[in-house]
Parts: sequence; structure tokens; C-alpha cells
Amino acid sequence: MSDQQLADMGEDAVKKAYARWAPVYDLTFGVIADAGRKHAVRHINTLPAGRVLEVGVGTGISLPQYRRDHRITGIDLSPEMLAKARERVRKEGLDNVEDIIEMDAGAMSFDDASFDVVVAMYVLTVVPDPQIVMRELERVCRPGGEVIIVNHFSQEKGLRGKVEKGMARFAEDLGWRPEFPKETVMVCDELRLVDERPMKPFGLFTMMRFHKSSETAMQSAAAQA
Repeated sequence: MSDQQLADMGEDAVKKAYARWAPVYDLTFGVIADAGRKHAVRHINTLPAGRVLEVGVGTGISLPQYRRDHRITGIDLSPEMLAKARERVRKEGLDNVEDIIEMDAGAMSFDDASFDVVVAMYVLTVVPDPQIVMRELERVCRPGGEVIIVNHFSQEKGLRGKVEKGMARFAEDLGWRPEFPKETVMVCDELRLVDERPMKPFGLFTMMRFHKSSETAMQSAAAQA
């Protein structure tokens, strides 16, 4: 996929698409994406209590699943989705959710190293520039922390590859990119891939876990350079 193709689906298109999806998201894509979302949160719940940033929090469907000693911040670009997330937090009394913010994942206002875990589920195929977003995930994660993504990655060959290529021209209407190679997200020098596994249904999605280099390792590498 070319840089131009990656940029074609702009912020306005994403907002419009998810304004349409917001009323039915939980009952449609929310169901399809349930396995990957639960798997990611289950892993986060095995980690020590800390600050968790969920990028692309959407309607907040995953928020009740986090362990209550984790402190959660959620961001999204869609006001309609965020309204549903805030209502979910209120109704379910999720006092461990520190904030729900309308924010561009490609230009986050958080300080460097603000979070112990940064998770982006089903996000990178919908943002205007996924490589910029990956670098932002890296930036706001503390050294020694984890960046976790759950995403669809396209195939080059076979029937699925043909279908994804055919659907690519409808990306703006869909609100996500059917054609999205894995190499698109492998752009961060400080993130080391430590786990990669297919998710249900049918392995259409993949969970990838990255560890961010610790300060000690970074200082050692700098000294050797």
C-alpha cells in the first residue's frame, strides 16, 4: 500500500463513518471483534496495576472488563462513540476510568512515558496515518512497558487477498482499510515484538505485543553507538 493510499482516508471520513456506526457498533462489529478484545484485556489484567491507555476506546465496550486496580484513560476521535463510552462509565460505576477524551491518536497531548500499557484494538486500519499513530503509541508508553495492538492485516495471495484488494476502493465508505499489510506497523525502533497470535473469528485479526526498551537498555545502546 502506498503512502498516498494510506493518507487517502482522512480524519473527516473516519468521523463520518463512525458517526454512522455508533448506534449499532456494539451489536455488529463489537460482536465480531469480541474475542480479540477480551484476549487483550485478559493479558493486561495479568500485569501489575498501572496506568492503561486505550486508544480508540469507541463505545467503551471493553472498559468493564479491566481489573479495577488498573487506572484507565480512553481516547477516540468520534464524539458519538465517546458519548456512549461516558454513559457506560456512569451506568456501571467504573471509578477506575480516569478520563474519556476526544483526541487524535496521531497527535496525543500526553507527556512522554505517561502509561504503563498502551493498547489499540481495531484502530490502526481506521486512522489517516497508522505509522504516525504507532510512533505515538511508542512515545506515550513508559520504558519497560507494553504496547498491544489487535488489528486486521491483509494477505497478498489467495481468495482473501483478492477480496481485500477489491474492497480497498471502498475504504472511505467502510471507515477502515481492507488492504493493510503487517509491515505498516513495524516502524518503531524502541518497540520489540514479543508475541503475535491470530484471533477469532477465522484468524482475521492478530494480536501483537511489543515491549518498549527500558531506560537501562537504551542508555547501554547509546553508549555503544
